[in-house]
Amino acid sequence: MTLSVKRGAIALGLVSVFLLSGCGSGTPQAAPKFAGQVVSCASIPHNPAITKGTSVPCIDGGAGQILESVKGPVVLNVWGSWCAPCMQEIPHFVDLAQTKKVAIVGVDVEEPNMASGRKFILSHGMTWPILFDPDGRTKSLYGIGVPVTWFINAQGVVTYRQVGTITSDAILFNEVKKYLGISL
Repeated sequence: MTLSVKRGAIALGLVSVFLLSGCGSGTPQAAPKFAGQVVSCASIPHNPAITKGTSVPCIDGGAGQILESVKGPVVLNVWGSWCAPCMQEIPHFVDLAQTKKVAIVGVDVEEPNMASGRKFILSHGMTWPILFDPDGRTKSLYGIGVPVTWFINAQGVVTYRQVGTITSDAILFNEVKKYLGISL
């Protein structure tokens, strides 16, 4: 093998390493602006008169909630730590939470265990109550596929359902204004 062929092979190998190293499992995420916190679900706004429905536990290990009893105004986001689009939209929910003008509730689905969800919450700066769906019981209510975001008014009526990733603060904040009447 000549020296120029060896150099060419080395150069090709280096280019391959650089190209392949860029093939990660999704878009790199910046470190969260705020520390995450596993929050009690006792703060979830709900109608206590509704006692039947889809009950799920809280990811903090405490009492959960009957999902049909959730009332707003609230933004309810269905997500999973394994979901790349969910990871991309979480920073927008973190920014919404910082406004302290509207309640946010999360529903963590299809996790192998609560510990995985808690780790995601802490590492992504989430600071709102998260319900945990350990066995897919929310599929009949929320459907299959994540992320999905529900906008629920003060009467407990779903005013809008966003299927798919919310890609900016502007979109999320505009949807809060349009579907819940809250200016941010």
